[in-house]
Amino acid sequence: MQRLIEGLHQFQSQVFGSQRALFERLAKGQAPETLFITCADSRIDPCLLTQSAPGDLFILRNAGNLVPAYGAVRGGEAATIEFAIAGLGVKDVIVCGHSHCGAMRGLLDPPPTNMFPALNKWLSHAETTRRIMQDKYADRAGADRLNVAIQENVLAQLENLRTHPVVASAIAQDKLRLHGWVYKIETGQVFVYDPATRQFGLAPAPTDVIAREKRERVSVDV
Repeated sequence: MQRLIEGLHQFQSQVFGSQRALFERLAKGQAPETLFITCADSRIDPCLLTQSAPGDLFILRNAGNLVPAYGAVRGGEAATIEFAIAGLGVKDVIVCGHSHCGAMRGLLDPPPTNMFPALNKWLSHAETTRRIMQDKYADRAGADRLNVAIQENVLAQLENLRTHPVVASAIAQDKLRLHGWVYKIETGQVFVYDPATRQFGLAPAPTDVIAREKRERVSVDV
């Protein structure tokens, strides 16, 4: 805790003053363009990873970067998603998994229910991932098994995301795009899912993204 208190004082004395105009503007409201859904794991910092400033990302975090299907629970995830899209008008939603995910390890090898009853119940929202791993990847083991589960879970949660009415409506109006990412902690690399190839690959260069978005806009206009 001492380190955190020292950090607070350092922020107030050294950081805030140099960015006062930004924080004064943010006090009047927020207009993030991206909802970033990721794991609660302490090793992930979405703003550091994307080099984003305060106000750029609307962030939703939980164990395993899970998105319960609409109506499955009355929880904060649905409310956060709804507000981000209908209230703030975000244009992109990213579901970002990560290497060495403890939640996915727990999904594959459940911890004792008497010690983690809430966690085991929460991981039921990744049942699709568990079933895919059981039926399609029974031959995988160790780190390879975990890495596949992490990727499959991102895709499963994107499908859950589509069950939310506010998401389905925004996609139907071409107002929202969904993205699946996996962050590799030990290398700093981010792998992005490509629906065309149905594979995760290294994040494209910024110039490639700009060119693709231009092509998409032209296609929509036509």
